[in-house]
Amino acid sequence: MTRAVRIDQHGGPEELKIVDVQVGDPGPGEVRIRHHAIGLNFIDVYQRSGLYPFAMPLHLGMEGAGVIEAVGEGVTHLRVGDRAAYASQPPGSYCEVRVMPAKCVCVLPDGISFETGAAMMLKGLTAQYLLKKTLPVEGLQAGDHVLFHAAAGGVGLIACQWAKALGLQLIGTAGSDAKCALALANGAAHAINYSREDFAARVKDITGGRGVKVVYDSVGKDTWDKSLDCLRPFGLMASFGNASGPVPPFAPGSLGNKGSLYVTRQTLFTHIATRESTQAMADDLFKVVLSGEVKIHIEQRFKLEDVQAAHRALEARQTTGCTILTL
Repeated sequence: MTRAVRIDQHGGPEELKIVDVQVGDPGPGEVRIRHHAIGLNFIDVYQRSGLYPFAMPLHLGMEGAGVIEAVGEGVTHLRVGDRAAYASQPPGSYCEVRVMPAKCVCVLPDGISFETGAAMMLKGLTAQYLLKKTLPVEGLQAGDHVLFHAAAGGVGLIACQWAKALGLQLIGTAGSDAKCALALANGAAHAINYSREDFAARVKDITGGRGVKVVYDSVGKDTWDKSLDCLRPFGLMASFGNASGPVPPFAPGSLGNKGSLYVTRQTLFTHIATRESTQAMADDLFKVVLSGEVKIHIEQRFKLEDVQAAHRALEARQTTGCTILTL
């Protein structure tokens, strides 16, 4: 038996319950992993609340790190005793031990701790596909400006550092002066407190009226319209989350009026759909973390049994950097 977090219906943090579950042996293409640390992400809130509906009961969590205890038939890239980390579907990482598909589980380099591994996989792989694969039609070159919302969050702080390493001028937004300072300390070229500044006007000032080539937006409803106004002609609006709520319907004709813009809605799990793509992206992430170009900031730690408090803090935007659950 092992402890796990389960919800029996969509709702608030009070729906998160610690339960005892039986864990068996892995089947073909699966592994059993004993967690040392578990990552917390805003997608967990979406799944808990019902914004992303799932059949009940649901075991939450998309990210973790630990040691492989057993390997199913056909799994060749992992062995018993390997240190490992993952961002993966289906949900279920909020637990001590789980059986899961092996496809997205990667060997964790010895130079990266379990806590760092648990904190960085979903957020770091997200930053990787945004900055390396979700690109405007004209591409990105050193010196180009990009706009990144929620720059002091887990994905944002990784993106600030990685963008600087790529030579990009990242303009970050955040909801307080303290969060803006954090983004600047991690490589953002500029930071805008959108709670008291018009970020679209400020972006135009920073870029000499030209706008940015790409906006990376995980906020959604509250930032969408002004984000489109930040783009230069042929710019890309890259949506990858809905922290403030889903983006309402909009007229495609408006994209032409604003400069023949492009719009895309990205999700990590399309990018890590194969073992090969998962490993290639993870290798890129491991390289920048081991080099020191990107540091993973774990700013909040909660015990597994305090998962309700962790969700309340995340949903209230009281967190910065990465948050993990410990065992």
